[in-house]
Amino acid sequence: MDKTTHFGFKDVATEEKQSLVRGVFDSVASKYDLMNDVLSFGAHRLWKHYTIASSNVKAGDKVLDIAGGTGDLARAFAAKVGDSGQVILSDINATMLNEGRKNLINKGITGVEFVQFNGEHIPFADNIFDCVSIAFGLRNVTDKNQCIAEMYRVLKHGGCLLILEFSKTDIALLERFYDAYSFNIMPKLGKIIADDEDAYQYLAQSIRKHPNQEALKKMVLDAGFSSCEYHNLSGGIVALHKGIKTY
Repeated sequence: MDKTTHFGFKDVATEEKQSLVRGVFDSVASKYDLMNDVLSFGAHRLWKHYTIASSNVKAGDKVLDIAGGTGDLARAFAAKVGDSGQVILSDINATMLNEGRKNLINKGITGVEFVQFNGEHIPFADNIFDCVSIAFGLRNVTDKNQCIAEMYRVLKHGGCLLILEFSKTDIALLERFYDAYSFNIMPKLGKIIADDEDAYQYLAQSIRKHPNQEALKKMVLDAGFSSCEYHNLSGGIVALHKGIKTY
């Protein structure tokens, strides 16, 4: 029997998901930053600022940002590691990676490297990064456990993993509002601003299929991380998981 996975609320053949996700981000890449600002009311900038502040990245460190898209985290990491450090911005999607390269060049950021790859197969040696981050990208990965295992592999001993992702709120009123917003308003704004209602319908659905805070914490620990803690942001609509590799 062929293996299947979810693409939003639909079941699709496992080998098809990567190309379907690529199609979504090919469609929205040029409007991605604008849509993030509109849909989150600018809050995504605060979530990312908190992630950077939680990273403990310092001058000279080596950082890998997976599914880094248009480069928000990479730009901030570059400022922290300085000329003596290294930041690699990666994405599976060439269109998104090109948007990231363009954004950083336009902002005068020059020390970031750009590498296209699938997060399930990271093309770097073991134990070389001080920090690996993935923001709003893990839910689009076909095999999340494999991706987390790969991030563990390339981290140095003592290095940290940062997963910033939409999650589950346990505040009933907020949950009802967020469901109504996600399924009724987000796709309509996607149609108006990015000319793609279906893409934002998928993105809303993908959030609901993503593991909740405790489930994701268990996945991180099962991958070998010695500790993992998470912090809820915006009432749990978003969560930051931080894993430490000590052996």
